[in-house]
Amino acid sequence: MTRRSLLAATLLPVAAQNRKLRMGIVGGRFGASFFFHEHPNSTVEAVADLRPDRRAALQKTYNCPKAYNSLDDLLKDKQVEAVGLFTPAPDHVRHAVQCLKAGKHVLSAVPAAMSLDECAQLIATVKSTGLTYMMAETSYYQQLTISARKFYNEGAFGHLYSCESEYHHAGLETLYFEDGQRTWRHGLPPMHYPTHCTAHLLSVTGERITTATCIGWGDNDPILKNNVYNNPFWNETALFKTDRGTSFRVEVWWKGAHKGTERAQYHGDKMSFFHAHPNGLGPATVKWSTLQEKDAGGFARQAAILEKYEEKKWWATDMLPTPLRHNSGHEGSHTFLTHEFVDAVLNHRKPVVDVYAAVAFTAPGIIAHQSALKGGEQLKVPNFG
Repeated sequence: MTRRSLLAATLLPVAAQNRKLRMGIVGGRFGASFFFHEHPNSTVEAVADLRPDRRAALQKTYNCPKAYNSLDDLLKDKQVEAVGLFTPAPDHVRHAVQCLKAGKHVLSAVPAAMSLDECAQLIATVKSTGLTYMMAETSYYQQLTISARKFYNEGAFGHLYSCESEYHHAGLETLYFEDGQRTWRHGLPPMHYPTHCTAHLLSVTGERITTATCIGWGDNDPILKNNVYNNPFWNETALFKTDRGTSFRVEVWWKGAHKGTERAQYHGDKMSFFHAHPNGLGPATVKWSTLQEKDAGGFARQAAILEKYEEKKWWATDMLPTPLRHNSGHEGSHTFLTHEFVDAVLNHRKPVVDVYAAVAFTAPGIIAHQSALKGGEQLKVPNFG
């Protein structure tokens, strides 16, 4: 892996500095949280949403006079070169394929797909069209994930043998209904939304998950009954194994007595690194040492060194163009996602979360949910490349 792929995007080369990528933004909720209107090499050409209020919100955010009632209408606009797809998760592959076949580059919200067949279809379409596809995975660019990539690239962990990631989001059922109607989120299996966790390890090391075992928890709450996913679980906890033998525990929880978080911790034989914990402990490193201490039973053990880690504001550095050097959503990630997509398209290179990485982040969760439905049976995770 190159330093560029590990540390994310850098400034645009001279060849692209006078070129503006003409974006179309589809989806007026999450889609209104990016910065294509601030990037020196992009402009928002058009926006679209089925709902008039969300179309208006997109127009206001991006100062864009051109709005369409649907994705279908926007794709007819020959001035639009690339589309930011922020539509419901079950529509991601269908919409991405539609955009790619219409000749548009694609930035898609997460997850990449909802089934293994969709994963294969997405890869095949990207290959056949030769266009750029990127998944907008926010955990890739959390400030502490960028730090973890830097540590890994420097060899600070030594041998990284284990990782843990937690996405806790109690109360998500408030998004299950809107105007008395079920939304796409109603009953969504937690492990069908795994990428905020899987990116914490896979984006740092480049390894791939090979097996999954998962335990699900549900309480027969009537709100989950008869959902379109036939999912009985509020929470799912998976243990993955990678092609390098790394153990990887992932928790995606929608309910319970826990504070919200998207965090990870990395364990190596020379150093471990901990994201901030919602219970109050800030970021920290633990380093191997030759010092000794005694445990509660009086036995000698190694005394590792715990040190506070001051979170680096990577968004304030030259990793971003000057207008984007400000904090943004999901722990500073949105300006990075904006820049990475623009840079990749204009410079004809693969983005850091290309279609293969997107599927590698997504597919293990699909298999993990299957494991949970089978009582925790260990299942193989296919490698799509």
